[in-house]
Amino acid sequence: MSNLLKLGGHFMSIEIGAIILLLLMFIIGAILPINIGIIGFVAAFIMGVLVSGLSVDEIFSAFPADLFVLLAGVTFLFAIVQKNGTIDLISRWGLLLVKGNTGLIPWVMFALGAILTSIGTSAIASASILSPIALRVAFQYKINPLMMGLMLLIGVTAGGFSPLHLFGVIVNGMMDSQNLPHSPGLLFLNTFILCVFVAIIVFILFGGLRFFRKDSVHLYTAATVETIDINVNQVDNPEDNSGKSEGRLTWYRGFTLLGIALLVVLALGYNVHMGFAGFGVGLALFLMAPKRQEGVLQSMPWPIILMVTGIVTYVGVLEQIGVIEYMTQLIAGMNNSVMAALTASYIGGIISSFASTTGFLAAIIPLAIPILQDPTVSSIGVISSISFASSIVDISPFSTNGAMLLANAQGMNQNEFFRKLLIASACFVVIGPGLAWLIFVVIGTPWG
Repeated sequence: MSNLLKLGGHFMSIEIGAIILLLLMFIIGAILPINIGIIGFVAAFIMGVLVSGLSVDEIFSAFPADLFVLLAGVTFLFAIVQKNGTIDLISRWGLLLVKGNTGLIPWVMFALGAILTSIGTSAIASASILSPIALRVAFQYKINPLMMGLMLLIGVTAGGFSPLHLFGVIVNGMMDSQNLPHSPGLLFLNTFILCVFVAIIVFILFGGLRFFRKDSVHLYTAATVETIDINVNQVDNPEDNSGKSEGRLTWYRGFTLLGIALLVVLALGYNVHMGFAGFGVGLALFLMAPKRQEGVLQSMPWPIILMVTGIVTYVGVLEQIGVIEYMTQLIAGMNNSVMAALTASYIGGIISSFASTTGFLAAIIPLAIPILQDPTVSSIGVISSISFASSIVDISPFSTNGAMLLANAQGMNQNEFFRKLLIASACFVVIGPGLAWLIFVVIGTPWG
């Protein structure tokens, strides 16, 4: 196999060319409205077959069938959960717990974001559901809309690495596929605790402490109920067409909550493959009300599944042509896994602020194998640092979640809101990766 690639009249190694192509994929995906998974499949063929001489069967062997089933199974279940109104029901319960204390409102939004994502709702769906509610309530109670939006999205990130959420599924699935030691529970715990810490800082810096006073319980409750009903009344109820059960715990939503609990027990207690468990629980819920499931498959995040599998296929080709080994030697040449972890964290923060977090998470783990295999550093600490750094920057106005805040901003000029959100996201990019690296890699956590 030739180890040189001619480019612009000059020669470079195939390994360097393949890495440059990987970076170009993210840049193109950030600039153009194209799914980078498609670019990944095409790049896998070009780099694998045309440049490196692999067979098509070898390209197929790089396709992550296990990860595909994992992603499809979990998202199938939660497409049903989303459609039957269980997600909106959880949101309603959370907001009514505030009981008129304005200072708790941002924390309720944080908690709702964390709860929804931790039980498997996609980050985009959670932001889409809660952004209109959060920013409307912020306007009504004269809460800084930027603070409210940041608290919400930090909460969404806090639940993002639950074993049920897409981020957690991808990271844990990739760690499994590379036979790397990891702990889904510790990953979730680490990222959640650091998100709480960041939320506390944001809350204090934006003057949140002054809101801890008693307000009108009746006025608040009426406002929140009215706001929630905007979303709840759009949800199909599988057993009641009259609308009387809108926003209430029905028998079907009760079984849905039990189904989520069953998924957790099967996957974590009995090591059942989460993808197959998701398909099984989802199928049972589907059969309980089959006529009400129209559009469930269409609502699944197929673009994300395509993106992740396309990128992972390309990364698999990189492994076959020796790029992973090349990166291993390159990182080993740094002679310092701690600094390499810091570099990887900042790369994640910078790229994910304008490109896909899920795509980056799928690509970075194989490339970070030398760091994760170094016995002198904690692998769970390194992966926690990279994961947090790559996801906390999703507040960027160039990301979907940040754009949702912009679309729903009230009480502030949109250009002003954009400017302030951009400044905040820049601060997160500068501080977030370093903070995560310091806590998880340098200092380390007592629990591992």
